[in-house]
Amino acid sequence: MQFLLAFIVVGPLVGAVAALLPAPPGLRGKNPDQAVLRHGVTVTGAILVAAIVLALGFDHDHPSKMQATTDISWIPALDVRIHLGIDGISLPLLVLTALLTFLCALYSYFKMPDGPSPKAFVALVLVLESGTLATFAVLDLLLFFLAFEMVLIPMYFLIARWGGAQRQAAAWKFILYTLLGSVIMLLGLLLIGLKSGTFDMVALATDNGRGLTSSVQVIAVLAVGVGLAVKTPMWPLHSWLPDAHTAAPTVGSVLLAGVLLKMGTYGFVRILLPITPDGMHTFAPYLAAFAVVGIVYGSLACLALARPGSKGDLKRLIAYSSVGHMGFVLLGIATMTPTGVNGALFANIAHGLITGLLFFLVGAVKDRYGTADLDTLSGATGAALYGRAPRLGGLLAFAAVASLGLPGLAGFWGEMLTLFGAFDPAPGLSRPAFLTYMSIGAFGTLLTAAYMLIVVRRVCMGEKREEPHRIADIQTYEFAAWTPLAALTVLAGLWPAVLLGLTDPAVQKLLAGGKS
Repeated sequence: MQFLLAFIVVGPLVGAVAALLPAPPGLRGKNPDQAVLRHGVTVTGAILVAAIVLALGFDHDHPSKMQATTDISWIPALDVRIHLGIDGISLPLLVLTALLTFLCALYSYFKMPDGPSPKAFVALVLVLESGTLATFAVLDLLLFFLAFEMVLIPMYFLIARWGGAQRQAAAWKFILYTLLGSVIMLLGLLLIGLKSGTFDMVALATDNGRGLTSSVQVIAVLAVGVGLAVKTPMWPLHSWLPDAHTAAPTVGSVLLAGVLLKMGTYGFVRILLPITPDGMHTFAPYLAAFAVVGIVYGSLACLALARPGSKGDLKRLIAYSSVGHMGFVLLGIATMTPTGVNGALFANIAHGLITGLLFFLVGAVKDRYGTADLDTLSGATGAALYGRAPRLGGLLAFAAVASLGLPGLAGFWGEMLTLFGAFDPAPGLSRPAFLTYMSIGAFGTLLTAAYMLIVVRRVCMGEKREEPHRIADIQTYEFAAWTPLAALTVLAGLWPAVLLGLTDPAVQKLLAGGKS
């Protein structure tokens, strides 16, 4: 198992190097571009199979225990170790990352975004996958930082070289925001490691902050939290996200929303909650306040974009919806209760599945109509997807109602559990304040339903008119790339115990200071 986890983390890096080399004569296919795109599908497919085997071999009776561990001394002077391992918190995120990256590689094989050489594209996607998988698998603070930063450069180039209009400005905004947050985060991680005498996340979580004074914890939470909040993104540090999503190619948006945003919230759960509990207790009410402002702000921004005559971009609207959805994740974490944190982790996975599917669908609509402008898509000669491409329209409506939290689909459970957590927060936190936050969050769910239903009405409904060229419905490769996401959205909605059975024991142990 430990070799399997090491392969999952390192395999994409080896695949990225191989993608830049000339293809062997027998594997070139019709042309070199096809060969390297097939290479991307093969490598990401192998990583996905390895992740599934790892999940099947995982000891589901003890999900709170770190499994498949590797612990090798790397920098003895600083006691920095190559320490890998997974538990019930990181395993679902690991599998989600492997799945989404494989689906993006498969989609790109048939629908490569316009831009430079596919060699560079495939190599960048594989480096991005390796960095994300490493973030969820490493158990050393400095290694976590290195993995956290490893994803920035490939995502910058994916936006800047394969993106759409305003891609250079969006890419620069993305890299500057995240790098600035990361510098502050590094100072906080160094403070924790130097003051406690170790960078080992398991030892620090077991110590549960006893080796750190309250003032050190407060400073560490502030510094590390800023870096994590930028990546999440938390209001008001979110402004890089809509531009990045609007400019990014379809697969870039899928990976950004489905995987990269999860790295920030994972850091809150894995590092700040168990290692600096006193500091988190101090900042929890403020984190919850920013979270609910983000929920309402994101929803109001989406309503403004969905309004007729606003020239709202559909990709930008889905990006703002992510600000609201990640607000629910932060609210659950801020409650510091098992119910709230489990809800946050569930909402993380649900958002990755549903918003990943939404960006795939919006990208397909933009490819077919040449625009993602809502006014154009809902005009007299607009999309009217139910009549022109009924399967595409039906799947877009499905993803929209899943995003608004319809009971029976994955989006429901995370939001409900985070609101339950806010109803009864951890001892010492102001219950009246969190009841207020719960009420505002519940109001945000109504706003989410409003803008999602407006989008469905404007894009999917309408009179089918004669058109100069036929709009293609879902193609075979699109069906293959999107079906797993839709199926898992239903599965997680109908059988939430699949996820909660993994996360709950690990969360209980984490919040109890390493004691099961």
